[in-house]
Amino acid sequence: MNPGLDDVVVAETVLSHVDGAGGRLVVRGHELEDIAGRSFEAVLALLWDGLTPQPTSEQGIRTALGAARLVAFERVAPVIAATDRLTAVEALRLLLSTLADAEATPHHVLAVAAVPVFVAAIARRQQGLTVIAPDADIGQAADFLRMLRGEDAPEEHVRALETYLVSVADHGLNASTFTARVIASTRAGLLSSVVGALCALKGPLHGGAPGPVLDMFDAIGSFENIRPWLNRALARDERLMGFGHRVYRVRDPRADVLKQTAASLRGGENRIRFAEAVEAEALAQLARHRPGRRLDTNVEFYTALVLEALLIPRDSFTNVFAMGRMAGWTAHVLEQERIDRLIRPQSRYVGPQPASPIAA
Repeated sequence: MNPGLDDVVVAETVLSHVDGAGGRLVVRGHELEDIAGRSFEAVLALLWDGLTPQPTSEQGIRTALGAARLVAFERVAPVIAATDRLTAVEALRLLLSTLADAEATPHHVLAVAAVPVFVAAIARRQQGLTVIAPDADIGQAADFLRMLRGEDAPEEHVRALETYLVSVADHGLNASTFTARVIASTRAGLLSSVVGALCALKGPLHGGAPGPVLDMFDAIGSFENIRPWLNRALARDERLMGFGHRVYRVRDPRADVLKQTAASLRGGENRIRFAEAVEAEALAQLARHRPGRRLDTNVEFYTALVLEALLIPRDSFTNVFAMGRMAGWTAHVLEQERIDRLIRPQSRYVGPQPASPIAA
């Protein structure tokens, strides 16, 4: 019995392969590093290719997403006030649930297009700002930053966000993706499947890690305090946020891509130089305190830096993760629907047996 299902193969997929021993992420035959510079729409075209009857060209998807963002925006006004007592992820769950199975827009397109509209609306509502309508004529990443900020973002910010979205678009059979496939196997439909995936992503062991990285930076505070703070944390056997991964036994390739992205944003008011100093000292101390155990920088470390530098509110980090991962969720649901077989594993009963019947 394997309670974490480690190394248990439950699906065959053409979408992505996580090579934990080799530190590689392959997305539809391409190394992550080779597609990290592409647009989000181009990577969607790659993931959806052959799984849907709709066109999967980069421009075709860009046009379809723009139109679908307008559809999603119509769902915001009637329910946005109901999100006031919810966390950002709970609010996104509510808004995604307003998308009906009877929607005319193809569901995989609508699901991907709706998330940036909803995430920006939630963030602005939480800040007491007016919600901003989408612009169907620009790309998904650029439109999200525009709806979030109320003005066009610099091109380098758009490129950085696209790199992030591409880096997290798909990552094997993680908890949320597996959840989506299980729901899809019941023929519940794509929209129900991705709502379930978001619920799995909400858990702090899956989608909530980038925020605590910034909490660690806040606690360290200054360059002078990096070494003593890390020393004290490791002496107490505390986990350093942003280091180590369940699957990768060497460097997480997504961390390398996002480290380069963070470096491109270095300057101004952001904390990228400070974080680089934290990373260098943390890796040195981890090697001393925990010899024989490989604990490299993971994707959450540089995710936190990139999203903070892009002026995205900390409460929105998990939702922005969902914005990228929705690409993979929808592709996996489309793939699972083609298999059309209910996922039904077995459990082993270890409870008490009923008492033997009394003989007549």
